[in-house]
Amino acid sequence: MPSEKPPLPPGGGGGGGGGGEQLLPTHTAAAVSLPQPPAPSSPSPSSNGKPEEPWHRIHLGRGMYLDIKRRLPYYWSDWTDAWDYRVVPATVYMFFANILPALAFSLDMLHKTNGEYGVNETLLASVLGAVVFSVGACQPIVIVGVTGPITVFNYTVYNIMKDSGTYYLGFMCWIGLWSLVFHWVLAVTNSCNWLSYVTRFPCDIFGFYVALIYLQKGVQILETLGDGSPFWLSVVVSLLVFCIAYICGEIGTKSTLFKHWIRVFIKDYGTPLTVIFFTGFAHMGRMKNVPLETLPTGVAFMPTVESRGWFVHFWDLPIGHVFLAIPFAVLLTVLFWFDHNVSSLIAQGSEYPLRKPAGFHWDLFLLGLTTGISGLLGLPFPNGLIPQAPFHTASLCVTEVVTSSPSSSSSSSSSSFEHGGKPQLKTTHVVEQRVSNLAQGLITLVAMTGPLLSVLHLIPQGVLAGLFFIMGFQALEGNGITLKLVYLLQERRLRPRDSPLRGCPDKKIWLFVGLELLGFAATFAITQTVAAVGFPVFIILLIPVRAVVLPRWLGEGELGVLDRPTASEFTMINCGGNSFGGRAGGSGNGQRDQGGVLEGEGAGEETDGDGSGGRRKRRGDEEMGESRGLEVGGEGGVTRRRLSRGQSTGDEINRA
Repeated sequence: MPSEKPPLPPGGGGGGGGGGEQLLPTHTAAAVSLPQPPAPSSPSPSSNGKPEEPWHRIHLGRGMYLDIKRRLPYYWSDWTDAWDYRVVPATVYMFFANILPALAFSLDMLHKTNGEYGVNETLLASVLGAVVFSVGACQPIVIVGVTGPITVFNYTVYNIMKDSGTYYLGFMCWIGLWSLVFHWVLAVTNSCNWLSYVTRFPCDIFGFYVALIYLQKGVQILETLGDGSPFWLSVVVSLLVFCIAYICGEIGTKSTLFKHWIRVFIKDYGTPLTVIFFTGFAHMGRMKNVPLETLPTGVAFMPTVESRGWFVHFWDLPIGHVFLAIPFAVLLTVLFWFDHNVSSLIAQGSEYPLRKPAGFHWDLFLLGLTTGISGLLGLPFPNGLIPQAPFHTASLCVTEVVTSSPSSSSSSSSSSFEHGGKPQLKTTHVVEQRVSNLAQGLITLVAMTGPLLSVLHLIPQGVLAGLFFIMGFQALEGNGITLKLVYLLQERRLRPRDSPLRGCPDKKIWLFVGLELLGFAATFAITQTVAAVGFPVFIILLIPVRAVVLPRWLGEGELGVLDRPTASEFTMINCGGNSFGGRAGGSGNGQRDQGGVLEGEGAGEETDGDGSGGRRKRRGDEEMGESRGLEVGGEGGVTRRRLSRGQSTGDEINRA
């Protein structure tokens, strides 16, 4: 492992003023040196010539040790790299995107748990997750807070146990303590190695489910407002919030209107400013006489039930109920293992050019710690957030404008535009640091003070519904299920010529999408019943379904087009790499020529050094100290990356 932080790409170390956006032609070349895992010389033996160990042999704590070993040299740079403009809009956006949905979920739990969980409990849980993971995690860009699935879990447990007369918070505390033990057992036994089998298939299904939960939540908020003038005003406000926030996003990412720094400002602050504006808008003119429902708040820094205090008397529970909490803790652990790790995978997806190593085992250990502490304090259990975690990574991306010109002889951006060149937004790097996550958590803590709680109380629930609509819609818009459905519904002759799905028959795409929708429908349906507490088991079964069932119905080439690893080999190295073939960042339709060159679309493609194109599965413990250099160059709109192990092997990847 290199003893110092790898050099940054040009423009990557300074502030991303104006969003870091530059006007460059596609033939501009840059050199980047990134830490990368070594390519194995053979799929079976390890790098030192010894045969691979059996899968069932466990080296206790090795995963956590290697996570810390790889990430620790970057710890200081995680703080110094925060001296970048991108941190400011990321912090502001994540504060609103985290606290407002959390308040809505707290309203759900407040009503459905008879006040056991309320606003301050939910806010403090978000603060706990933000502080612990921003300071101590190996993946500090992952946003941790209170999610929709854990809300369903909490009030389902309440409905099951309320007739028994049990002490609910004490029972939830024991669930958290047992879950802490199970999390630590899973972390010590390197259970995150099984993430190598997690592809876009289960991630897209779970992401689709969470996005629909957000849309459903927005509708549910409006349903509670009756059918009078408060309802209709709230509907109008929610739709205006959605439309304007969506337009701001489109201007910032796809439009050519205005100068680039104006587009970046609109993209960065459009949603927060929309929320602030319509909070005041609903109190203007005659609208101020309409009795709108606003966000609920509590007493500053006090539990919802003030008489209980912040420490739960878990010892007041009968011994039988202590052990009755074990099966619920198992379900919670299964949910968190999948939910948090999928959040981490998507937030570190191969579409993001990350340069610092990940650490799933250690973060699972920390998740167990926050789960146990939350139980002792009587808080909802926090874990990784979808879609907030990937939204956070996207907000930290530094971009540049490149032009794809029909004439490769164009030597400047202006000439590319004159010859019909099309401007495109390209991510150069991500500002990987700990400050934005910590800052949004600390601002949330400040929001628990009396004056700011009063300000939050002014936000109409219609504004909150609009925020749920825009977050859910944006999550759906980029989901793999949605993209495949849009492709299938297009007229055949008008489908994009460069789409990788053209290499797969429509009936196979419909089969794959149908299975994804079936998985989503089953997950959604079970959460609407009293059996919702068991839905984590169903979600985790999506992994063996992809590994065992799908290969029986779809060929390897078809699965290579339709599915792919979620994260790159660099991100997954401590988990043994990706177990399925296909390119982590591409579309899965790349073709290799005899010289070991892969050509195709996407970002983050990786190939084996021997040109076999097979899967890359490595043990990782002997190979962890090495890295791969990566050079990015370009000529005529084609980017070429050279991989090397110690010295360049000459293997090259062409990316269109």
